Amino acid sequence: MTREFKEAVGEVPESEWHPIYREHHGKRVKTGQEWAEVCFVPNQMSHSKRGPEYRYLALREPLRQLELPGMEGQRELPFPSLEMNRQSYKLFGIVTNMDWKGDRLIAWQHERCGKSEEAHKVMKEDLAGGQLPSGDFGENAAWWWIMVLALNLNVAMKQLVLGPGWEQRRLKALRWALIHLPGRVLNRSRQWIIRLGKNCAAYRLLMGARQKILQLAHSPTGT
Repeated sequence: MTREFKEAVGEVPESEWHPIYREHHGKRVKTGQEWAEVCFVPNQMSHSKRGPEYRYLALREPLRQLELPGMEGQRELPFPSLEMNRQSYKLFGIVTNMDWKGDRLIAWQHERCGKSEEAHKVMKEDLAGGQLPSGDFGENAAWWWIMVLALNLNVAMKQLVLGPGWEQRRLKALRWALIHLPGRVLNRSRQWIIRLGKNCAAYRLLMGARQKILQLAHSPTGT
């Protein structure tokens, strides 16, 4: 959100701002936000004939919180803002090489960003992706890729093995329900045996999961 981009947004005519809608009980309802195409080319960007064509979109949302008397112009907001036609707006920017219409692109981005932020939280908190083990780039890269592999295996297990009702559960729930179970480990006749409690609620789930894992191991590739 550079000064040059804000200046370009300020030059967009009011007639080119379009309202953003959302679906509410089957009806389209205005969100209060508006979007517009912005004619803007960063100074540091160079173009080639084979390079992608970038578009710049701006989103604005009116600031509804009134200023206290005597505090006008003295506030420092934690987000980009812009004064346009005697109205203060919260300002967002989007750059894309997609040719979708603006409202469709913005709706798609909002849906996408919600899920990606959720995945990032799981990677950093549940699987220790936010706790790198070293100051060396190579070791941290290996740690990160192991974490991503664990994430993919965890997602595959919930969808293909545990089944409905488990897809949205975090790793903490899996620990309480499947991993941190009281039991006894025995070694008899060169076999390892895990003995669970008599009324263990997870017994059927574990046995069903083992059967599904065996089916996946013998199933054709890609199914």
